[in-house]
Amino acid sequence: MPVPQNTIAIVYDYDQTLSPSYMQEEVIFPSFGINPRAFWRRCDELVATAGYDNELAYMKVLLDSLEMDRPTNAVLRALGEKLTFYPGLPEMFEEFADHLLGREYAAHGIRVEHFILSSGLKEVLAGSRLAPYVRAIFGCEFAEDASGRITFPKRVISHTQKTQFLFRINKGMLDLSQDVNDHIPPDLRPVPFAHMIYVGDGPTDVPCFTVLRRYGGNAIAVYNPADLASFRKCYQLSAHADRVRHIAPSDYRAGSHLRLLLEEMVRQIADGILRRPIEDREAATIPAPGF
Repeated sequence: MPVPQNTIAIVYDYDQTLSPSYMQEEVIFPSFGINPRAFWRRCDELVATAGYDNELAYMKVLLDSLEMDRPTNAVLRALGEKLTFYPGLPEMFEEFADHLLGREYAAHGIRVEHFILSSGLKEVLAGSRLAPYVRAIFGCEFAEDASGRITFPKRVISHTQKTQFLFRINKGMLDLSQDVNDHIPPDLRPVPFAHMIYVGDGPTDVPCFTVLRRYGGNAIAVYNPADLASFRKCYQLSAHADRVRHIAPSDYRAGSHLRLLLEEMVRQIADGILRRPIEDREAATIPAPGF
């Protein structure tokens, strides 16, 4: 029996998408006295000369930099309170919950859920002011040793692996112990890709942009209006690479270009959900024979 497909999922990258800063540079490096230039230089060396993936490189260099002063995951979570965001956040999440969709949509069980999908550290994001508003946060994670200190990467999410989590949302497999490769028929998947919106900032989001374009979803590339290079990345994705149809400044306040795009996409998806039972019924109706 088909499951209700009444959820609209908005999935956000984090660094440079929800925040103008990288979480490492904003809260981790200052807290532990890490030199940013030396840190990223060492990461680049591991990638270029030792064949490391980017995400594993930064997690290794972070552990190496901390040495005996490795914090617990709880300490990383507490650092999340210091994160800052683009204008309009986290207020947009409250405003969406209060009045984005009217009573007619609510009466049909239509709702909007938010997800953060990042190659940054999940624990830091879990301690941020955004966490209460999102259904799930997916990010890189550290295991802890017997004394509770971070000791080894437990989960790494690269930009190519991000697409796995779009399928998790699509299939309702938010518990990471579930095998996302299990087959589930389309009518049993709670969030069709056509009901998803992905918001990202650049080339590392291309795999997610591509998946949603292929399966009928929506994608928006956002840029920092104070950074010309950021705009050019997004323009390239839209005008030349054909990865996204829409680009917008990273301003989440009511009335902004990005906010209007998100609101209109949500309403369009919601209207489609309302129409679907009528269209299905009409398609299944066989007219009675005439006389």
